[in-house]
Amino acid sequence: MGFSATAMPQPRRLGAPLLALILLLAGGWFLEVQAGLRQMLLLLLGAALGLTLYHAAFGFTSAWRVFINDRRGAGLRAQMVMLALAVVLFFPALSAGSLFGNPVSGLVAPAGVSVVFGAFIFGIGMQLGGGCASGTLFTVGGGNARMLVTLLFFIVGSVTATHHADWWFALPAFPATSIVHAWGVVPALVASLGLFAVIAAITVILERRRHGALQAPLDTQRQVSKRFVRGPWPLLWGAVALALLNYATLALAGRPWGITSAFALWGAKTLSALGVEVSQWVFWQAPANAKALASPLWQDITTVMDIGIVLGALLAAGLAGRFAPSLKIPLPSLIAAVIGGLLLGYGSRLAYGCNIGAYFSGIASGSLHGWLWLVAAYLGNVVGVRLRPVFFAGERRADTLTGC
Repeated sequence: MGFSATAMPQPRRLGAPLLALILLLAGGWFLEVQAGLRQMLLLLLGAALGLTLYHAAFGFTSAWRVFINDRRGAGLRAQMVMLALAVVLFFPALSAGSLFGNPVSGLVAPAGVSVVFGAFIFGIGMQLGGGCASGTLFTVGGGNARMLVTLLFFIVGSVTATHHADWWFALPAFPATSIVHAWGVVPALVASLGLFAVIAAITVILERRRHGALQAPLDTQRQVSKRFVRGPWPLLWGAVALALLNYATLALAGRPWGITSAFALWGAKTLSALGVEVSQWVFWQAPANAKALASPLWQDITTVMDIGIVLGALLAAGLAGRFAPSLKIPLPSLIAAVIGGLLLGYGSRLAYGCNIGAYFSGIASGSLHGWLWLVAAYLGNVVGVRLRPVFFAGERRADTLTGC
């Protein structure tokens, strides 16, 4: 379905990568003039994330689906490597409260009913929509027209959730807790690395039990330099690059990588332009949210990085010769994109983030809500995988790792 990092490449054309470079240069110039050097660098950092996600086909959705369906765990193990490197980098900086002389803080949120429900329906949405938050953006950049539908309804679901967020956030929850501050850096690292190792070991045991051996890694004869530019990348490259780029985000932005807050903001600004009094909703009266709503979009860190991700994926798809959009979308698949997008958007707001802001950056921040998100979202993925045949008739039971 849609994008696949292992799909047959098309003859390479210069149009897509050239367009991506022009847009990145123009966007960087605009941001440097209007918002300063930091915003320009964040755009380029987003582009690096988009290129990494595309070339490594680093899809959270597909990795979980492959494991649930076929017990192949390479994608999940890559995620554990990514998280392990991230906590090693993040925990000392977050404990100190500064990085390279700049103040930093983690993405730490309450862990309660709203996180459980939000992450669970987000997990269902991942499988129906065809991607997570990062997967939606990089597959859109890679030319997947169906994912534009998912993205549109992701935005609709996100802004709708902000209208109800005060009710959800009032439900029972444990206070926002970071194990970095509660336990100290060393105990937090030991506990986190131990859990990553346990999860990875479980995937190895189950994969060997099902198949007798672990799946052989992707192997190509392409030179490393050409492979780096045109892809595909081994999953390990993607895991390491994403951890390092998230650390760079922490240094530049003062907080870890996030994606979906921008979707809610885009929806809120659209409604405001149509005359809806969004500013009266409780969610948008919080100081940080009110400031974002009143400010130009180019001042929003997440918006700038999200646009960078799309452009970076466009560049990667062009370099790989795989940018070939198609508007031929079967009706059941289109319906799944609508439902999935709504669940993704609504769930991400209730859960204080998505697979990036809550799972990746939440766990990298030592937040307990990140671990709660992981459990609830995985269970949602199990349900979503069972629902997929309703919308995707004839889908093979054992998927290959793809970006969506």
